[in-house]
Amino acid sequence: MSEFLSELFQKVGLTHLGWQNPVMWLIAAFFLYLGIKKKVEPLLLVPIGFTVLIVNLPLTDLTVAGGLFDYFYVYGLENDIIPPLIFLGLGAMTDFGPLIANPKTLLLGGAAQVGVYIAFFGALLFGYTIPEACSIGIIGGADGPTTVFTTMALAPHLLKFTAIAAYSYIALVPIIQPPIMKLLTTKKERAIVMKQLRPVSSAEKIFFPIMTAMVICLLVPAAAPLVSMFMLGNLFKESRVVERLTNVSQNELMNVVTIFLGIAVGSTMVGEKFLQSEVIKIYGLGLFAFVCGTASGIIFAKIMNLFVKNKINPLIGSAGVSAVPMAARVSQKLGQEADPQNFLLMHAMGPNVAGVIGTLIAAGIFIALAT
Repeated sequence: MSEFLSELFQKVGLTHLGWQNPVMWLIAAFFLYLGIKKKVEPLLLVPIGFTVLIVNLPLTDLTVAGGLFDYFYVYGLENDIIPPLIFLGLGAMTDFGPLIANPKTLLLGGAAQVGVYIAFFGALLFGYTIPEACSIGIIGGADGPTTVFTTMALAPHLLKFTAIAAYSYIALVPIIQPPIMKLLTTKKERAIVMKQLRPVSSAEKIFFPIMTAMVICLLVPAAAPLVSMFMLGNLFKESRVVERLTNVSQNELMNVVTIFLGIAVGSTMVGEKFLQSEVIKIYGLGLFAFVCGTASGIIFAKIMNLFVKNKINPLIGSAGVSAVPMAARVSQKLGQEADPQNFLLMHAMGPNVAGVIGTLIAAGIFIALAT
C-alpha cells in the first residue's frame, strides 16, 4: 500500500515543482496582464501567456515529442507554415495607399531598420555566431512573424528568446517609443501639419503588390516565402474580385493561425530552457535595437526636412519600425497632443508598412548570407 501511495505521490505535479516554475508563472501573468487588462496585442499575448503557464506545470508533457503543443511547434514553425500565413492575413489588411501616395516615406521605413543591423553587430561582439546574430538582429524590426521565420531558418534553438523578445517590444511600443520621440523632437516639430495625401487609383494599388513581390524576390530570393504571401494577401484586397478570399484571409484564417502561433511560441518557454543568461543579453540587444530603430527613423525625417519643400512631421519616422499599426497610432497620439487638429495616422502608415517591407528584406539578406 505504501509503495502504491509513493508511486501515486510521484505522479502529482506538486512534488516536482522547482524554482523555475513560479518564475515562469509570473512571466505568464505579465503577458496575460498586458493582453487582458491593458488590451495590448491581446490576440497574441493571451494565448502565449496561457501556454507559458500551462507548459510550466510539472508532468504535463505537452511539449515533449508527440505532445499536443509539440505538434503546433513542429508543423507550424519548424515547417515554416505559420509565419507566411500570418503575412497573407496581414497583406489582406494592409493599405499601401499612403506609401504609394508619398513614396518618400519608404526611406523612413528603411532608416528605421538601422536598429536591426546595430543589434546584429552587437550580437557578434557578444560572441554569438553569424546565424545567431542574424536571428537576434531581426528583433530590432519589431516584427514577430519575421523574427520567428528568420530564427527558425538560422538558429531555432534561440526561438524561445527571440520570439518572445520581439512580441514583448511590439506590445510595449506605446510605452517605449513616446519618451524617445519627445526627446528627439520639439513641440513645434511634433505640431507640423503634413500636406494631405493625393488619391491613389485602384490600378496603382493592384500594380504595387505585383511589382514589389517581383522586385524583392529577384533581389532577395530568401525573403520570397514571406513577401509573396504578404503581397498576395494585399492583391486579394485590392483586386476587389475575390472578396471571399479577402474576408477569409483577414478573419477566419488570420484568427486560427494567430492561435496556433501563440501556442507554438509559448510552448518554447519551458523554465528549464528559458531561464538562462541568454535571456538578459538577447532582451537587452533587442531593446537597444528597437530604440535605435525608433530614433533613426525620427532623425532621418529631420534630415529630410532640410531638403524637402513640404515638411515631414518627424514623429512619423518612428513608425518605420514594423509594429503595424501600433507604431503609426503612437505617432498620431503624440501629434495630437501637440496640436489637436493634427492627424498623422495615414501619413504614419506609409513608413509603417515600408518598415514591414524593410524588415522582410533584412531577413532575406540575413538568411542568404548565413546559410
